[in-house]
Amino acid sequence: MLLCLDVGNTHILGGLFDQDKLVLRFRYATHLIGTSDQFGIFLISILQANKIDSGQIAFTALSSVVPSIDYTIKHTLAHYFQAKHFVLQAGVKTGLNIKYKNPNEVGADRIANAIGAIYAFPAKNIITVDMGTATTICAITKNKDYLGGSILPGLRLCMEALKNNAAKLMEVDIEEPSSHMGRTTRESIQSGIYYGQLGAIKELISGFKRTVLQNEPVIVIGTGGFSHLYKDQGIFDALIPDLVLQGLRQAHEYSLVAA
Repeated sequence: MLLCLDVGNTHILGGLFDQDKLVLRFRYATHLIGTSDQFGIFLISILQANKIDSGQIAFTALSSVVPSIDYTIKHTLAHYFQAKHFVLQAGVKTGLNIKYKNPNEVGADRIANAIGAIYAFPAKNIITVDMGTATTICAITKNKDYLGGSILPGLRLCMEALKNNAAKLMEVDIEEPSSHMGRTTRESIQSGIYYGQLGAIKELISGFKRTVLQNEPVIVIGTGGFSHLYKDQGIFDALIPDLVLQGLRQAHEYSLVAA
């Protein structure tokens, strides 16, 4: 079995694969990581709660955009699992052709999403929209060329920026509002955040299609914690919540073949 961990700024997304089947999925708050033993005990506990013996895990795969806790995570995996360990990072051969000016700048999560996307839709032009702490929009060609993308603040960051920098504005629930126009301050914040993000995503997708992908057919994939809020807005051709885990699994499989 393969244990995959994607370390994000807000959550660590974990998944356990048996061959190519995702049999367990879980989240852990990144800020609660603590020591390697604390995180190790959590991993063992979540496996036991799902009646899975940690000894069944032959491989682990890690992607991270939080360098400050990478050592803790790696130490946890090395100490608690007698497995072969794989880390997805810039420079690792994955079958993806990164065309960024500086390939080392591309986050491991964006690489994993791109790999998961080309696995789900081979030989297709693809735009991924990952809606987490940040919203990242990336373009990948049918020839597996990762061209680049855009990064903008995610929904929660937008809300926190308003709350922390405007004295009379408050924290609100992040959800689809009933109307474009709010009739209370709370409704107005919800509308601005939700539809402001929607408008930005639509504009970026349109620009990518027109100026980068030459108006060729494109598959738009939504993923990340907030993507489900936009499932009925007509911007996604597919919604794949576990895209980063699927990409991490594929990157690990590629590393075994290439070894």
